[in-house]
Amino acid sequence: MKDKALQFVCTQCGRVETKWLGRCPDCGSWNSFEEELVAPAQPSGGKSAQITTETKPLSLDEIVVEPGFRYESGISELDRVLGGGVMRGSSILLGGEPGIGKSTLMLQMIEKCSFDRSVLYVSGEESPSQVKLRAQRLGLSLPKISIFCDTRIEVLVTVLQKMKPQVVVVDSLQTLSSGEVASPAGSVNQIRFCSTELVGISKQLGISLFLVGHVTKEGVLAGPKVIEHLVDTVLYFDQVGSGIRLIRAAKNRFGSVDEIGIFHMGEKGLTAVPNPSSFFITDREGQSAPAGIAYTAVVEGTRTFLVEIQALTVPSKNGFSRVYSDKIDTARVTRIAAILERHAQIRLNDQDIYVNVAGGMKLSEVSIDLPLALALWSALKGVSLPSSLVSFGELSLAGEVRTVGFSEKREKAASELGFERVLLPKSNKGKGTLKQYPVDTIKKALGVCGTIG
Repeated sequence: MKDKALQFVCTQCGRVETKWLGRCPDCGSWNSFEEELVAPAQPSGGKSAQITTETKPLSLDEIVVEPGFRYESGISELDRVLGGGVMRGSSILLGGEPGIGKSTLMLQMIEKCSFDRSVLYVSGEESPSQVKLRAQRLGLSLPKISIFCDTRIEVLVTVLQKMKPQVVVVDSLQTLSSGEVASPAGSVNQIRFCSTELVGISKQLGISLFLVGHVTKEGVLAGPKVIEHLVDTVLYFDQVGSGIRLIRAAKNRFGSVDEIGIFHMGEKGLTAVPNPSSFFITDREGQSAPAGIAYTAVVEGTRTFLVEIQALTVPSKNGFSRVYSDKIDTARVTRIAAILERHAQIRLNDQDIYVNVAGGMKLSEVSIDLPLALALWSALKGVSLPSSLVSFGELSLAGEVRTVGFSEKREKAASELGFERVLLPKSNKGKGTLKQYPVDTIKKALGVCGTIG
């Protein structure tokens, strides 16, 4: 034991300390330090790096971008989130809850890529027989999919150098280990070392690398944050309803992080949903919506779809009001309630407020302020909002209805689903396909809702 030492590593940011700390000085995480065994450093042998003609600096004008540097994965929703397709030499980290469908998505993606490219599926959690049974259940073509189940990073790098596949999926990152690191598989040092090795060899050989990662109980990717800085793209896979999956980018060097991909999980795996406009709207067969229901159009990247905001108010039983909302930030709901009390004389301080979004979609766009206020007003008064009405707009603390972007796109999406009227900021008034009711204050917006039928 004389040649071994102990160190404590923060699982969130990778900070190393000689003793255990309750709180990380860098990232502020509590109880995130884990004990790891450190092997002594091996002598380098005194060799220094030699500068060759292949490593000399080049002008950007001399760099040649080959055709097909970005290619389609075969799954349209995944390509949308990646920014139009998969880049050669890029590294993508995919995280999500256990059982949500990460392995299924990667297996379907690699089967599509195998028709035109050499692929390799590295499985550290399942045996080859288990992977084959899943592929057969999904109805995938098997002959061109190569599988490798050794998770030793030294062996894996050797296989990549010999085989030179164009697409590689590692499922999962936490199962990889290296003999040069004394820590067990899944530890901070192992994840950091193995990720660095794989990202480096992928850029060198032009391999498109997909890393499947676990998430913690807080919903973030397990391992230090340095892993997210190593890769080019970080994707999160979420479940928003029965059989509905959302994939969104938290980081993307080759595209926007505003795009989302929507999938439906069925017996044959994940199916892309190209037109989700009506996916989060309840079909009431022509009947008017009950009190507390408001419709709005939200924009996520290049797509626009309609969502249903639901609100419920009941008298508080313990003397002070509470807000229950997980799909819309609780602080936003509290702010909108305060605006209604101050500028529209709508008393909500003695009510418990419940807010939900149909279909489980999480909303953060500023345009939902106005429909959220209308839903709260409708729930408190017990009066349904006018039928076939959609609304959008940002509310200021002064009670003003502020302008929002993509007004015409929102109206077009609402018109395609049969909406006929729109309540919108006065500054957004213009050419649209719906009958417009422009307002500049929340009090006028509520007045309009009370006058039109």
